[in-house]
Amino acid sequence: MRKSIEATIEEIVQPIVDAKNFEIVDIEYVKEAGEYYLRVYLDKEGGISLSDCESVSRELSEILDVKDPIKDNYFLEVSSPGLDRPLKKDKDFERYKGRDVEIKLYKPINGSKQFEGELVGLTEDNNIKVIIDGEEVNFTRKEVALIRLAIKF
Repeated sequence: MRKSIEATIEEIVQPIVDAKNFEIVDIEYVKEAGEYYLRVYLDKEGGISLSDCESVSRELSEILDVKDPIKDNYFLEVSSPGLDRPLKKDKDFERYKGRDVEIKLYKPINGSKQFEGELVGLTEDNNIKVIIDGEEVNFTRKEVALIRLAIKF
């Protein structure tokens, strides 16, 4: 159900962000502490601003009130993906080649579920290629719970 709601919301919000030359980074529909949240993460060249998020939130909220695709009560949040943005789409892996990433796996490999390394990109068979401690490592997308940009200070 959650995936179908997220796909429905993406169809609804896509024309709004296209008209503004924004990009949908991710859409989440989650339950936290007994409350449902619909989160829409946006970006654009040069970064998304608070007023950008507000304008999309207003337009999206009006459409959601009319179409009412979600029967539960929920909170709508429209925001930037942040500096530690998750990488989900193929173009994310191309765009952030050479950047450091954090990888969390569903199941441990050699006793570890967390890795950090430099993103090389996607292989021909759609695996995620990363350099970890000087060695190239491939992860299948199915084994990766989360991959996001690492923040270095």
